[in-house]
Amino acid sequence: MKAILAIDQGTTSTRAIAFSIQGKKLYTSQLEFKQYFPKNGWVEHDTGEIWKTTLQVVKDVIHKCKKKNVKILTIGITNQRETTVVWNKVTGKPVYKAIVWQDRRTENLCQKLKKLNLENKVRKKTGLFIDPYFSATKINWILNNVKNTKKFLKKKQLLFGTIDTFLIWKLTNGRVHATDATNASRTMLFNINNNEWDNELLKIFKVPKNILPQVKNSADNFGYTEKSLIGEAISITGVLGDQQAALIGQGCFSKGSVKSTYGTGAFVLMNTGSKKINSKNKLLTTICYRINNKTTYALEGSIFIAGAGVQWLRDKLKLINNATDTEKILKSKKDNNGIYLVPAFTGLGAPYWDINARGLICGLTRNSDWKDIVRAVIESVAYQSFDLLRSMNNDGLKPRIIKVDGGMVSNDWFLQFLSDILDTKVIRSKIQETTALGAAFIAGYQIDVYKSLNSISKKWKINRRFSRKIDKSYRSKLLKGWQQAIKRTLV
Repeated sequence: MKAILAIDQGTTSTRAIAFSIQGKKLYTSQLEFKQYFPKNGWVEHDTGEIWKTTLQVVKDVIHKCKKKNVKILTIGITNQRETTVVWNKVTGKPVYKAIVWQDRRTENLCQKLKKLNLENKVRKKTGLFIDPYFSATKINWILNNVKNTKKFLKKKQLLFGTIDTFLIWKLTNGRVHATDATNASRTMLFNINNNEWDNELLKIFKVPKNILPQVKNSADNFGYTEKSLIGEAISITGVLGDQQAALIGQGCFSKGSVKSTYGTGAFVLMNTGSKKINSKNKLLTTICYRINNKTTYALEGSIFIAGAGVQWLRDKLKLINNATDTEKILKSKKDNNGIYLVPAFTGLGAPYWDINARGLICGLTRNSDWKDIVRAVIESVAYQSFDLLRSMNNDGLKPRIIKVDGGMVSNDWFLQFLSDILDTKVIRSKIQETTALGAAFIAGYQIDVYKSLNSISKKWKINRRFSRKIDKSYRSKLLKGWQQAIKRTLV
């Protein structure tokens, strides 16, 4: 049997999955890694631990494949986007921990740049807002705050990369320093109109060009793995940021098709085809994928806290033992008792873009209990999704169906509530690991396993549909309560 290996390097765990050519999951291996919060609003990862977990899960899946005589044809990589690594190419060691996409330490720099009226310029070139979320200000912070970086910079020893770039560099034993267009488009340094690193943006963010990776198509040749590392020299032929990979895994190749991924954060992406749509309602314009040097664009809404809210319930509040506990708890409550939680733990993303907002719970009474808090966290993800969909509607784009994936979608109660609040059909795919599947598909496309994007979309299979069940007046009441909670958060 032949298979494609997908590396899915996420915010809280690293996975490797071997998929058959038909898109069936064969073997998988997953490891969680530590989250670091050194200061309020700071989020970091140990890049060494990310590399270690990647190597471990890849070796594990290769071993499982060998035992069953399954041949791995190629590797696809998908990754948490915007997370920033700067490393010394001589030692191969990062100069600082990876600064995670959720990190807010560069708020002051972002505010300064906004006061200089640079946001419109940045937005026209990148499709993004000036925000700590993206890589540019994170690179700037590392270069200005970490010991010896200036010295390494002078010697031309420094390299920058998002997680995909770092993994490619490590897997190829330093032979390839490259990224793909989707990841580059999330750095705030890449001009999505001409598909190039932008000299004017580099000047604004004070980032030297020589540390940046080469930008390739999403389906391209990214070199071969070093044999001594994983026992084989396997080609790497597909790279995508995780949200774009999920869109491909869901087969959303037609213009207007929408997917929403509910992982650590939640991200709604709409394929807008070869046309770049500039949102008037604070959504991001981004590269959906680039194949054969042709760019397909997407409109994106980003929610910073989705599954991370469930982790917070588990790890910080100790209200649940694991994520699967939530569905039973949700079903035990008849309604939300008027309690709303706005999870602005690291500010609010689209469509508010308020970096100073912080989490809020409102509507508490003497009758409130811990189960109400659990329900409020899960409900907040649906309400935030409604805010994104409303922005898309206001931009003149009206999705009728949303394909969903990610860790949270195994919860039927959540998906029914999501459909109720969005008043839209919600479709769960048969394979929930659509992010990894998208990376496998794009890698397979590059080596002609799949002859067209259409042949990939035919491999997508439905698991279940959800349609609105609640009445409109109750839905309006719930949304009104959410909007009041948001107003209080934004004060």
